[in-house]
Amino acid sequence: MTLYYSLVFVLLITEMIAFFVLVTPLPFNLRRRMFAFISQSNIIEKTSYTLKIVFAFILILFIDSVNRVYRVQTDVSGSSDVSKLLSQGSDRSEIQARKFYSQRNMYLCGFTLFLSLILNRTYVLVVDLLSAQDKIALLTRDSHEGTTAVAEVSAKDAEIAELKKQLGSKTTDLETLKKQAEGLNKEYQSLGDKVNASAAAPGTKKDN
Repeated sequence: MTLYYSLVFVLLITEMIAFFVLVTPLPFNLRRRMFAFISQSNIIEKTSYTLKIVFAFILILFIDSVNRVYRVQTDVSGSSDVSKLLSQGSDRSEIQARKFYSQRNMYLCGFTLFLSLILNRTYVLVVDLLSAQDKIALLTRDSHEGTTAVAEVSAKDAEIAELKKQLGSKTTDLETLKKQAEGLNKEYQSLGDKVNASAAAPGTKKDN
């Protein structure tokens, strides 16, 4: 295997590991911190840009490997000495080796490109899932706060009603006290008038 196909194989293994990390059921907070780091890191952004260039080269290699497979098939089927070539072990091994290597390179590049698409789509879906979970948590918290606020308002309304009831009772007591004070005032004035009348009577007799 040549150097660039070896690098393609390493990239394929890396993509497989990254895919398994994406689909592994990690804790929610850990997964959110990991994806926040990926989305905000400048290193990841530069790496993503570099990988786009690498995948462009892999696409060229894939097209070249498909072309090689086609040429090998054409050479084998179009040769007039096929039976003669197949009868000789060395020539047959050479043809099978060319066919094997060209197909291997085609499958290697093809699976690498296909897994890159799956990896990108899986990443987008996981990010959307985390965003939806954050929105659900926010709505749940707002709903809980709204329920708490309603309960507090209900408690305040009940307290206000109790205070109004107490105020009504105090008003009734005050009216009663006012009536009692008016009655006492009338009694006091009546007694004062009687005292004044009894005190004025002897003086009138003495003057006569």
